[in-house]
Amino acid sequence: MIERILVPMDDSEMAQRALVYALENHPDAEITVLHVVGGPSPLGGAATSLALAEDIEAAAEERAEEVFDNARERAAEYDVEITTEVQLGNPARAILNRADDFDAVVLGTHGGSLADRLVAGNVSQKVFRNSPVPVVIAR
Repeated sequence: MIERILVPMDDSEMAQRALVYALENHPDAEITVLHVVGGPSPLGGAATSLALAEDIEAAAEERAEEVFDNARERAAEYDVEITTEVQLGNPARAILNRADDFDAVVLGTHGGSLADRLVAGNVSQKVFRNSPVPVVIAR
């Protein structure tokens, strides 16, 4: 039985669909929304600006807050409370590092721009291939 679900999210529509899938199909599960900040991007823009912040953790939390607010609003529609977590670094690696603590990972088919996917690779594909727990790719 799936009791704990990790839902990695960015600000994409596909990430929202993944959360909805988890909420609709596992209404009694504990859901943790993970947002990874500072991953690779063209010319290192996001990672570089984060590295220049005085308090990296506070800057990461601030960047994640919009994603978390949207996720909380969506979960409230299903009368579910979620927990949130911010990680720094490479998205696929951060997701895989946390996956062992969950029964499943539910994520969208892709997120970010085409340029981000070309530079960073397809996160969902990397997670699917390397996860120690079942992975659901929501479309």
